[in-house]
Order: sequence, then C-alpha cells, then structure tokens
Amino acid sequence: MRKTIRAQGEDGTTMSDGGGTGTAVGLHRVLEPAGVLPQAARRLDADPRIRPDEVRIGVERLNLDAASYRQLHTAHGGDPDAIRAEVLRIVGERGKMHNPATGSGGMLVGVVEEAGPESPLGLRPGDRVATLVSLTLTPLSITDGLARWDGLSEQVPARGHAILFARSIAAVLPDDLPVPLALAVMDVCGAPALTHRVVASRDGAPAVAVLGAAGKSGSLSLAAARRAGASRVIGLVPTAAEEERLAATGLADAVVRADARDPVAVAAAIEGAHGGPADVTVVCVDVPGCEHGAILATAPGGTVVFFSMATSFPAAALGAEGLAADVTMLIGNGYVPGHAETALDLVRSEPAVRALFTARTGRDSAQ
Repeated sequence: MRKTIRAQGEDGTTMSDGGGTGTAVGLHRVLEPAGVLPQAARRLDADPRIRPDEVRIGVERLNLDAASYRQLHTAHGGDPDAIRAEVLRIVGERGKMHNPATGSGGMLVGVVEEAGPESPLGLRPGDRVATLVSLTLTPLSITDGLARWDGLSEQVPARGHAILFARSIAAVLPDDLPVPLALAVMDVCGAPALTHRVVASRDGAPAVAVLGAAGKSGSLSLAAARRAGASRVIGLVPTAAEEERLAATGLADAVVRADARDPVAVAAAIEGAHGGPADVTVVCVDVPGCEHGAILATAPGGTVVFFSMATSFPAAALGAEGLAADVTMLIGNGYVPGHAETALDLVRSEPAVRALFTARTGRDSAQ
C-alpha cells in the first residue's frame, strides 16, 4: 500500500509527496547517490512526467553562471564546438547542468508546459518564467543539441524541458524588459538584495567596496549599496577598459584598478580611494583566489559578502584567521525574499546599470 505523506508549505498549505518522503525538495528525482538532495547528487532523473506538486518547463534559454562559463571557455581554448559538446555531455550524463569543475550551473528561462494540481508555485501553463534556483539542482533535458548556440556567451538558446519542485523558486518574466536582459538580471538578483540588507543594517553610513564592480552582480551591488545609504561606494575592476567604462556610469564614487587575486594590491587600492579599509566588501569576481584581498581590504568589525561561485570556504576561513581579521563573512546564497523585484527595479530605475547589462548580454537585450 502506498503511503502518502503531506508536508506544510510556507503559506500554510499542504502538498502531497506522491507516495514517498522528500518530494517537495526533489529527493525522488535523485538517481545517485541515494539520500542526498538534488544539488549534491551526481545524477538526476529528468523524466518529463511530473508529480502532483511539480512543474514542467519548456526550456527556451539557459544562462550559465559566469564562473562556469569562464572555466569551460578556458578549458577548451575558446573553441565553441568543444564548449557546446561539453555542456551537452554534462547535461546528458548528470540530468542537470552541474559543472563538475566549478560546482556551479546557472538558471533558465522557459514556458510552463504543465503544472501539477498541488504545486504551490502559482504557475500556469503558458507563463514565461525564469527559474530562480540553480541548474545544479534542476532536472534538465536538452533536445536540440544546442544547435542555435554559438558557444561564445553565457546565454544559451536551447530546447528541452526542466522540472521544478514544490520548494523551487520561479518568477514570471516582466513584459517591459527583453528576455535576455531579464534573464541576466535574475541570474544575479540575490547579490543586490543581500548587499542592500547588509548595508542598511549597519549603524551609520558605511563605506562599501565591490570587487568585480563592472560585471552583472557587481554593478547591481553598487547601485544597491548606494540606495541602502552607503557613505561612499568604491568599485574595483581588473582592466583599464572596465575602469573607464565603470567610471563613465557614475555608479561608484571612486573606481580603482587591481587584480582581485593580489591581496596587497586590492587593499592598497581600496585604502587609497577611501583613506582606509571598507566597512563592507562585496566580492563579485568570477575567478578563484580573491578571498584574501577582500578580507585585507575590510575594516575590523566589517563584513565581507562572497557572491562568487569561485569562492573557497577554506581559503576564506583560514585566511581571515591567519590575518587576525575580525570580520564577518557571509556567503550569498542567491535567495533573499523579494530579490527579483529588487534587482529588476534597479535596472529599470538606473540607466547606467541597464547600459552595463546591455553591453554584456548583446544587442538583443536592448531591443
């Protein structure tokens, strides 16, 4: 006899697990190893048949996270065919887009094909949505061989399907923004929301430094820090071209240039622009090795927020200990209530942020 267990959702409603425990978080989709959550699994079941509390999405576009795409591009020498083949191999073998080298994935845009009657997500067939959960835990099947992707950008036109669980998160895409732009914004929407929360919660008006400030999450974090009441906002970038581009936007009070992997250079650049270390440092750099510079550039009693998927927890923890740094370190987990709305509002209200996004996502994102 099948046993049906019902769990209470955040809104107080109940949802059937369809005959086994843990379906709200997707345990039934884990093929191996048994007993782990989907994100930690080596392989997921991407069967298109859904349970009562699941939703099936017809995939239109993937957005690979910056760290994952950079690793793929570097590993294959920028060869588009090799990059495309590697993404197809990962999805085919794992039933999800979970880069084994970086441990990261991205997110996607698609149209709801079917919503189970017990799904608490409030989605309906025909809704165009962005999934606000990682591709590393989303059952995914690609059916078009990524034939329309040139392999040269993080955004991947695709056909296939994906499955959302009861505990997944998705947002209906706004009508006033192009799909590529909205997807790019929602991919990093946790960064500005948490930056705003951290800055607003501090006594006084803190000085904020953003490493990787000309990128997607970096530019949004600059705007969010200023809106939250930062006294001074400093953007750090690696190249002269990014320094010139960011300075022209006016998003930062000061723009400095340094390799984020060089701790002494980072600390010197921030202190030179501010007259001392920052109270809050936000790391949005998509390469490894940036932990120590962020810590060294942060004042005693300050906060470092790591948004990069390339962050090493041991390097951060042991580095702070070795530097005798009294700093609070936060891992941006990508979810803060209202994060999508916060990020979209910044793009709508800050032309400079939208311009930076448009430059990164291509001409179609501005149309």
